[in-house]
Amino acid sequence: MSKGRGQCGLIALQWSLGIVILIEAILFVLPSAAHEFSRTHMPAAIRMVLGWGEIVGCIFLLIPKTTVRGAWLLVGIFALAIAIHLLHGLYNVGNLVIYIAAAVAVATGRDA
Repeated sequence: MSKGRGQCGLIALQWSLGIVILIEAILFVLPSAAHEFSRTHMPAAIRMVLGWGEIVGCIFLLIPKTTVRGAWLLVGIFALAIAIHLLHGLYNVGNLVIYIAAAVAVATGRDA
């Protein structure tokens, strides 16, 4: 595969990850999501930290000069979300693992 095609693929991954997670994070911090989150019996502050962390990470991810920082911030936020899920006995974290892999690919691909 040529270097140009690989970069094009990374840019597509960067934008699709950034937009999808940004939309999901905005929906997560809206007051309408509070009722669903309250069933987890976790403090609402956790929802805000994760949601706003994802929003900031996505904004950084979509700005060319801060793409790598945004990707690594998202890796950290997703890892924290996985830890919280696992500690509460919620083992369905496959999507988060895929998000981490995508963010790492963008971060390391943009470093090169």
